[in-house]
Amino acid sequence: MKARVTVMLKSGVLDVQGEAVRHALGTLGFAGVNGVRQGKVIELDLAETDKAAAEAAVKSMCDKLLANTVIESYRIELL
Repeated sequence: MKARVTVMLKSGVLDVQGEAVRHALGTLGFAGVNGVRQGKVIELDLAETDKAAAEAAVKSMCDKLLANTVIESYRIELL
């Protein structure tokens, strides 16, 4: 089973990289971009075949390693 985890900074947390991208886009002539939030996507290839067990395992991975839950939120998709 495959899982995709999308990790983003929580709203209200300053996204320095996103702001740098927004500024760079402006200098390249893309003036209509008012904000950019940058995150990361992690794809996992799991041996687990049970959907509930896989989701629980990925949630545990996120809470322990893949996301800093103080400042980041995450979304899990099982594919």
